[in-house]
Amino acid sequence: MSEHAQSFINHLIGLKDRERGAFAQLKRSLSFDPGAYPRAYPYVERFVGTEKHADDPWRKALYLTAGLFAFHPMHKPSASFAAAFGELGRARDSASIEQRFIALLGAEPESLPTLLRQAISLLAADNLGCDFASLLDDLARWLNSYDREGRDRLRQRWARDFYRSYDGNYASASDTASKPTANE
Repeated sequence: MSEHAQSFINHLIGLKDRERGAFAQLKRSLSFDPGAYPRAYPYVERFVGTEKHADDPWRKALYLTAGLFAFHPMHKPSASFAAAFGELGRARDSASIEQRFIALLGAEPESLPTLLRQAISLLAADNLGCDFASLLDDLARWLNSYDREGRDRLRQRWARDFYRSYDGNYASASDTASKPTANE
């Protein structure tokens, strides 16, 4: 995970403790395309960087991650989103969780925010968290429509993390989760 991503998550954790209104605005931003809700700008835009344009994947990932974190602010370092979702599937002993995950893996960037919001909602219902800094880095790659190869590698890593956790090998999943290979 990048230092910038961790800095942003630390910023969100600080907001959680001191500005409840910010979280309301960030949650509301999930009803819009990432980065299209002006009331969320004061909490996110300072992390975007001056060289980024409105459709930059990093900018969109920041806004999407901020909304998801505000929706369920349970940051669990070293637990990838996919491993947490696999743990949810194992705990619920539910094939529908696996089906949702497969649908998520097949998502194009345009449908990803809706599917992730639903997935985070399920994690919240079972009080499970994930590493939001790692998720932010992953989303920046996923939302980059010009890097299909990177998105495919990311999907493969998520699938490995999910199935290791889903099959009960969570310790090995969390050990390798959020640690991209040199190719990622």
